[in-house]
Amino acid sequence: MPDIFSRYHTVQETIRRAAEKAGRSPDGIRLVAVSKTYGVNEIRQAMDAGATLFGESRVQEAREKIRVLGRETLRWHLIGHLQQNKVKYIFDLFDLVHSVDSLALAGEIHRLGAARNRGMDILIQVNVAGDQAKFGLSPDNALDAIKEISRLKNVSIRGLMTIPPFNEDPEKSRGYYKSLRELRDHIATKGFDLKELSMGMSHDYGVAIEEGATLVRVGSAIFGERTYV
Repeated sequence: MPDIFSRYHTVQETIRRAAEKAGRSPDGIRLVAVSKTYGVNEIRQAMDAGATLFGESRVQEAREKIRVLGRETLRWHLIGHLQQNKVKYIFDLFDLVHSVDSLALAGEIHRLGAARNRGMDILIQVNVAGDQAKFGLSPDNALDAIKEISRLKNVSIRGLMTIPPFNEDPEKSRGYYKSLRELRDHIATKGFDLKELSMGMSHDYGVAIEEGATLVRVGSAIFGERTYV
């Protein structure tokens, strides 16, 4: 079986090919190595391959890894659901939160950031599929929420994120990714410059890149299949 080093470079090559197919520069796409459930040793192997940006889903799990590996040369993104009672931890851990899914959550990030004189870059999670099992704002409510959140001085909206329903066929995800890009473009006409689109995972990140992804969240294609969640 290929090791983490080999798989990481295979993913990078897939990113390059997908970008070229879409007439895009690979430099405009960042690979988030999703290290949730994997240990420090696996992360270090990915680092040896060149990875510097990692994605975690749980604050407590991330705290332990970041305590060991640090933030001097690495960047850490929170890609999982963020509970309001965990917001107090994010400022010392993460460079970007992908999963802000409500005005209340954004308000809590702003409130605690103001108390610390700290800001936080965020993405707005949009539930483009209307999937009851997923978090996220509805596309119809996203613009109004962004208008409100943009008034919060300690929160900076950098873009949008989505998680479509899982399907083995990556083409089944294309419509959702296209919808997120079109929503972002519509919001841009209202004066909001949202550069980032976080979309695409191990099974469909090539399609996501073709539809405009700037951040792809790839875990098992780099680290191997998870043995627990």
